[in-house]
Amino acid sequence: MALSDPLGDMLTRIRNAQMRNKSMVKTPASRLRGRVLDVLKNEGFIRGYSEVEYESGKAEFEIELKYFDGEPVIREIERVSKPGRRVYASVKNIPRVANGLGVSILSTPKGVMADHDARENNVGGEVLCRVF
Repeated sequence: MALSDPLGDMLTRIRNAQMRNKSMVKTPASRLRGRVLDVLKNEGFIRGYSEVEYESGKAEFEIELKYFDGEPVIREIERVSKPGRRVYASVKNIPRVANGLGVSILSTPKGVMADHDARENNVGGEVLCRVF
């Protein structure tokens, strides 16, 4: 069965793994997922990730989740722009998450980036998800 929202699937896998205190979670690899994981790593929400390629030609990301004092670092992660309802924001309207404690991840013409980077580069785009 084909997934209609691969990014939403990855976010749900992360959310579910953290509820079970897993140290690692796997998800199928794609370019968009990789860029979102880069932002999560740069912002300190995950330890890191690695790409594992299998003989069949398929690739997966192994995501190392991050915990602090037994609690997951990611308190809340949710998809904003969904396949049924895309959400776009101009530079002036990029949403702030928890007064700057969290990040919105945007897909812009200059690549996938966090909300503060988009403001610095003066670009808007599709609001993919928000992390707190």
